[in-house]
Amino acid sequence: MIPYIHLNLHFWHPEIPTFGLMLWLAAVAAAFVMDRAFKRAGVDADAVGMVAIAVLAGIVGAKLWHVIDTPSEFREMGWRVLWDTAGFAWFGGLLFGISALLFQGYRAKIGALRTLDLAAPAAAIGYGIGRIGCFLSGDGCYGVETNRPWGMSFPNGIEPTPPGVRVQPTPLFEFGMGLLIGWYLWWRGSKRLGTGALVGEYLMLTGIARFLVEIIRRNPRVLWGLSNAQLASAGSVLVGAGLVWWAARRPLSDPDSAREGLSKVA
Repeated sequence: MIPYIHLNLHFWHPEIPTFGLMLWLAAVAAAFVMDRAFKRAGVDADAVGMVAIAVLAGIVGAKLWHVIDTPSEFREMGWRVLWDTAGFAWFGGLLFGISALLFQGYRAKIGALRTLDLAAPAAAIGYGIGRIGCFLSGDGCYGVETNRPWGMSFPNGIEPTPPGVRVQPTPLFEFGMGLLIGWYLWWRGSKRLGTGALVGEYLMLTGIARFLVEIIRRNPRVLWGLSNAQLASAGSVLVGAGLVWWAARRPLSDPDSAREGLSKVA
C-alpha cells in the first residue's frame, strides 16, 4: 500500500497523503460529470462551485459521523481524532453533502430535488474514485479475513493487517459499484423522469451496494446483527423508494424539452 507519496524536491520533501490525493481527483471527476449534467439539462449554474462546497460539507459530515459512531476513538485520542486522516463515515458524508446541495439548489433557483437529480451520477462516480484513496492508504476500511484468490494484505497501511493475513479488498468492490451505478444514473438522466426519481434511484442503489459490502466488512454489529452502516443503508433505500414512488406521481421532465424551453426564453 502507499499511504503517502514522498516528493524529493531540492529544498522541500513533502509527503502527500494518497487518500487526500484521491479525494481531490474524486471531486474533480464529480465536478466534471455534474457540469456535463447541467449542460445536458440546459441549467445555467456553477456546478463546479456546488461540488466544491458539497465535498467540504461531506468531509465534515463524514468525520463527525465517524466520531459519533466510534466513541471509543474519541475517548482514546480526544479532540485529535477530528484531524486524524483515517476515519470517515459514508452516511455522514452523504447526509451533509446532500444538505449542502439542497441549499445551493434552492438558492440558485434550480430546485432542491432537481439539483440532487443532476448531481446523482456525479456523486456515485466521485464516491467510487474516493474509495481508491481508502485502498491505497490502507486506512482500515477493508473487509474480513479471507482465503479467496482476490484476498490482499495491507502490511504498510495506516491500519496494517497482521503479518500473513489476507482480507477482502472491499474498497475495490465499492469502486467498481460506484462507477457502475454512476454510469447507470447518467444513462437514466437522459430519459423522461419525474423530479426526484433519479436521486431516489441513487439512494436505493448506493444503499443496497453499501448494505451488501458491509456483510464482508469488519464493522461491529450493533442491532439485529447489522452494523451502523447497514442500518443507515436500509434507511437510504427506504427514502429512495419513497422518492421514486413520489416522483412517479409527478409531471415528467425531459432534458431535451428543457433545453428547448430555455432557448425560447433567451
